[in-house]
Amino acid sequence: MPTVLKVGAYRFFFYARDRNEPMHIHVERDDKIAKFWLDPVRLQSSGGFSRLELSKIHSMIGKHHSKLMEAWHEYFGS
Repeated sequence: MPTVLKVGAYRFFFYARDRNEPMHIHVERDDKIAKFWLDPVRLQSSGGFSRLELSKIHSMIGKHHSKLMEAWHEYFGS
């Protein structure tokens, strides 16, 4: 489960078994984990995060979107 990005307390990663799903990223902080689709960016599951924190994470994904997409393609192929 490669870590693609760390921003403060947040870790952005995907699982090797995610290959057959649409492009997405998992985000973890403490015991919370969320999943966001990447194209377009939208929440798939919230995993205990508050709405405010999910909004913050959504913004982080937007800011680093090209890096996250590139990491997906490098790991899983096009």
